[in-house]
Amino acid sequence: MATVRLDQKARALIRAIPDSYHSALAKFFGSGPKDIELARKQHNDYKLALESTGIDVIMLDADHNHPDCLFVEDQAVIIDGHVLLPVPGHPSRVNEQPPIADFLIREMGGAQICRMSGDARMDGGDILRLGDIFFVGRSTRTNDLGIEELRDLLSHLGHELRAIDIPEHALHLTSIASTPTDNIILAPEGYLPKDAFGDLPNGSQVIWMPEEETYGCNTIGLPGGKVLVSEGYPTVQKTLEDLGLEVINVDFSEIKAADGSLTCCSLFY
Repeated sequence: MATVRLDQKARALIRAIPDSYHSALAKFFGSGPKDIELARKQHNDYKLALESTGIDVIMLDADHNHPDCLFVEDQAVIIDGHVLLPVPGHPSRVNEQPPIADFLIREMGGAQICRMSGDARMDGGDILRLGDIFFVGRSTRTNDLGIEELRDLLSHLGHELRAIDIPEHALHLTSIASTPTDNIILAPEGYLPKDAFGDLPNGSQVIWMPEEETYGCNTIGLPGGKVLVSEGYPTVQKTLEDLGLEVINVDFSEIKAADGSLTCCSLFY
């Protein structure tokens, strides 16, 4: 989940991998998962990695009618105790949301719940937070009406929104960028112009990685100077270690096969 600060990462929601996972949508990073049991092992290792840093992880049951249901990030946007329930950008994913919404409403009793409506579309994977600035990808899954509904919420909370056009060869903004700390954006060359994020606050920066390590640019910054990173991206790993961060590697090959990344699989609340 890329819309919460490090100090807000105490609890995480994930969702089990369904028996239908081999039919998950795939176009960008892979051609579809082949080994569901390996995917489940990798997903469990991911859960254990989060728990090893002190995060309380809750896993919802899989919905076998929805192959992409493990990608919970797209189904809710959590910002400072407020929950925006978007209309997902792909029609096959709309009905994944109710159990996630019910869980968040129950667990976040005092939260203000907002729901998108009409023709607004948004996947949570298109949102990236850096301090009080929220970057939103205009993509095949997130349209201008969705961006404007998010802008209304952010304005109410005193935050800034900046829209970024996502190229056709990328799925989401968080597919190609992440914040391993609260003041660093990690992004690959070859996808966005160097000025895509605009002027950043003092002390913040964008660090550009080689294009061949694009998938590795999706990381999860964790409390205590730790960061979760997909296995197999040496430049990303060395860059983060040189910054003094403790890297936790996980093999996510069967999640990547369904265009999923680390942030896709959790909601911090």
